[in-house]
Amino acid sequence: MTVEEFEEFYAQAAGRLTGQLYVMLGDHHEAQDVVQEAFVKAWDRRRRLERDGRPEAWIRTVAWRLAVSRWRGRRRSADAWRRTEPAGHVEGPGPEVVALVQALRQLPLKQRRTMALHYLCDLTVEQIAAETSLSASTVKTHLSRGRATLARELHDPRMEEAPDA
Repeated sequence: MTVEEFEEFYAQAAGRLTGQLYVMLGDHHEAQDVVQEAFVKAWDRRRRLERDGRPEAWIRTVAWRLAVSRWRGRRRSADAWRRTEPAGHVEGPGPEVVALVQALRQLPLKQRRTMALHYLCDLTVEQIAAETSLSASTVKTHLSRGRATLARELHDPRMEEAPDA
């Protein structure tokens, strides 16, 4: 099956197969997804599909199997959630956390990311530089400016300058 023949086959069969899988699955979006995925798998086998003479049946079968595989994955996930202990009551964030999050939102995105990588993920300046493709001096600048902004936003007296300085 040439590229043009495959494209023509797709144009003729995709809607029909989606409709068939929709009836089987009862979910139109799921049907579209599995049919598309089956066509992607068929692309690499297009020459073999032509020899076998039943490419539509092959795609329908593959799409069905993909849907079943997805169901099994969802069921395993749901079973795992049911087996875990339900979380007890979790307190909401305290006023300090709310203030910190609000202050972090004031930072430019790169500074916020740098601060999070350094203070939450415990990465070194060199590791942050490698992960973000920034120079180490830029990372240090982001950290310094981020700390200064947070100190102003959170009114940290330790960061305020002495009156006679």
